[in-house]
Amino acid sequence: MNKLLYEIEKGTKEALIKKKIILHLIQNGNNTISELAKTIDMSIPTATKIINDMCEKGSINEYGKLETTGGRHPSLYGLNHDAAYFIGVDIKQFGVNIALINFKGDMIDLSMSVPYELKNSPEALDKLIVIIKEFIDRQTIDKAKVLNIAINISGRVNSESGYSYSIFYFEERPLVDILRERLGYRVTIDNDTRAMTYGEYIAGCVTKEKDIIFVNISWGIAIGIIIDGKVYNGKSGFSGELGHVKSYDNEVLCHCGKKGCLETEVSGLAMHRRLIEKLKEGASSLLSKKFAKNEQIKLSDIVQAVNKEDVLCIDLVEDIGRKLGEHLAGIINIFNPEMVIIGGTLALTGDYIMQPIITSIRKYSLNLVNKDSVITTSKLKDKTGIIGACMISRLRVFEN
Repeated sequence: MNKLLYEIEKGTKEALIKKKIILHLIQNGNNTISELAKTIDMSIPTATKIINDMCEKGSINEYGKLETTGGRHPSLYGLNHDAAYFIGVDIKQFGVNIALINFKGDMIDLSMSVPYELKNSPEALDKLIVIIKEFIDRQTIDKAKVLNIAINISGRVNSESGYSYSIFYFEERPLVDILRERLGYRVTIDNDTRAMTYGEYIAGCVTKEKDIIFVNISWGIAIGIIIDGKVYNGKSGFSGELGHVKSYDNEVLCHCGKKGCLETEVSGLAMHRRLIEKLKEGASSLLSKKFAKNEQIKLSDIVQAVNKEDVLCIDLVEDIGRKLGEHLAGIINIFNPEMVIIGGTLALTGDYIMQPIITSIRKYSLNLVNKDSVITTSKLKDKTGIIGACMISRLRVFEN
């Protein structure tokens, strides 16, 4: 067993304290012994003894002195970057993002948009495993220090049981058991939107906010919820399925098997469907030539067209933003969050989607409720998912 895992999985009271210290350093960065002692509710001498032991065993390091206005300067302690490594995998519709971080959360290697087509088939799962293995094989680090691989999957995912019910549900066994056998590493899975939410919380635009709604608008639409600084999962890990709220009296069949879901009118898939309809009717667009050649039009193509001021695509994305804002107004009335973050592929259109969202939110939510809610876009942009996967990968090892 890895030396660090051995230290924290002994099952002793001291091992539990070490986990708490590591979790605090993950969430808050370098800290002093007095602050760590306060966090774990322990005397400074006892905390000093445990932290010195962790330094000797290599899980944490001393990182200089804390600058103060007077008196002695206490030492700062933080995670030892070389003690462990974690891999994150973010599955997209037409590609896989995969990355390696060290114990402190620094990105060591990143591969974006590795060619891949997401299909709910054993062959697609085999291909995903090949991509992960090839990424691991090229790393020059001590591979025994890779403690976890976290994989983002869209749809219904129970991270505790390890089951994915929307994709790759081919056996009665948990998907994580199959992946562990085939990869030879500990593996965890999570819903992609929740991972994005956590990534933005730890490494993105969040500063001190503790109550946050993250909106992932890509091919589908979902939200991530953070309450009092903790990601809310729901009873079975299925929270945040905003896209499958009954919202319209239309005859459009959602991929969940029902009609009238929000996702049928407010999503990248809905915008793509409308674009194709308009192009068939003869509407002009930067994507007209691609359509005429019967080439595949991806969501990223539409985003690029919007950012190149394609009038048709701008009209479509603004309509999506307006409708999304109407529904987010209700979410804000219910949760009264400090911050609402718009992320996902369509958020890459910037003000084209943000302005109609904000206008609708202000129009349809209660003024006293929305006035303290900051509405902003994801800071991590197209890397939100992969950074979230990496951060979740590290977190899962040390959660109690």
